[in-house]
Amino acid sequence: MIKKEQRYNVRTFKVQLPSGGRYWTVLDSELDVVPAADRYLRELRFGRDRAESTVKSYAGGVVLFLRWCLRTGRDWTTAATEMGLFMTWLKYTPAEDQDVVCGPGATPVRGPKRINRVLVATRGFLTFAVAQGEAPQWVLGVLYELADDRDLPEVARGEDARLAHRLRARHQLHEPETAVDRASDEEVVALFIACRSARDRLIVLLLARAGLRRGEVTGLRRSDLHLLPDSRSLGCEVQGAHLHIVRRENSNGAWAKSRYTRWVPVDFLVVRSIDQYLLERQDCPAAAESDFLLVNLFQQPLGSPVTPDALNELFEILCARAGITRSITPHKCRHAFASNLADSGAALDEIQKLLGHVSPSSSQIYLHPSKDRLRAAVERVPTPRTLIEGVR
Repeated sequence: MIKKEQRYNVRTFKVQLPSGGRYWTVLDSELDVVPAADRYLRELRFGRDRAESTVKSYAGGVVLFLRWCLRTGRDWTTAATEMGLFMTWLKYTPAEDQDVVCGPGATPVRGPKRINRVLVATRGFLTFAVAQGEAPQWVLGVLYELADDRDLPEVARGEDARLAHRLRARHQLHEPETAVDRASDEEVVALFIACRSARDRLIVLLLARAGLRRGEVTGLRRSDLHLLPDSRSLGCEVQGAHLHIVRRENSNGAWAKSRYTRWVPVDFLVVRSIDQYLLERQDCPAAAESDFLLVNLFQQPLGSPVTPDALNELFEILCARAGITRSITPHKCRHAFASNLADSGAALDEIQKLLGHVSPSSSQIYLHPSKDRLRAAVERVPTPRTLIEGVR
């Protein structure tokens, strides 16, 4: 007999295909693939070209939805009618999936931001199920406000008026506005000083001075570096020192989130740090054959590419060495770069291009000006002489 907690133990699972492609799927308590969820996640990863990390996040959201349906005896294809109860369950039920009795004063275990992300994954899963004929059509009307083109003027209607347009989602929590959690300039300097190798110093600068994601840093190839003032001899028309960020399958699991190749200019600090690292790398014969820029130089397997998770481990070590009490992650250094761009007066489109954001709204969060910029903006407003004389 299967124990109750085992019966509800739906989980995510990483799949490695023979072709080398990777994606995340969902397994039930018997370790069998959940077919509907698997089809949706494969569509995300390979049909829509979403990043592996994105598919992992969506798989986690689908797991929570299916787990709630199992625990409460609901059919997942029609459970959307009670999304409000699902949101309450998400708010108070811990990840350990144990029985929880919520009462007045119970402490939430998930905030609005996390709950909204789970809802995005759930809506996507159910919408895909409707399109595949695995869930009834009316589910869309529960998830979204729908526009009926029968409400349009006759000249704008087609021959068979029908519900055709999804508008905003019906279920979403308000997320309080919070400041971007960035590494301060002082913290970046402390991390840089705490490094004990040229490679580690380069990693810090690629995050904090070029704004790369950790998957972009560890996915860099030596051929992506164009450090000459003029790169036309390399078949590149971009002037000045820069890096090319290319999405490709990498053996170390690194992945460029954006599907569009972009180039990122780098300053003299990054260029000099690259030079110092390449000299250090020459002392490791095992690294000679690898085209990856960042490789293991001090631990086995020597010469193998650095993994994205290794960057998280490095930053934990650097924080401890530097005496930084709070956790500074690689992504907080990227936030520092973006915030410094905004504080220096960079336009929204410039920030968007440098960070590799598809939508300007992703870059908008960095446009909160500092107190000094707000005061300087007021002081730039011209003051008429008559006003000056009137207050004397």
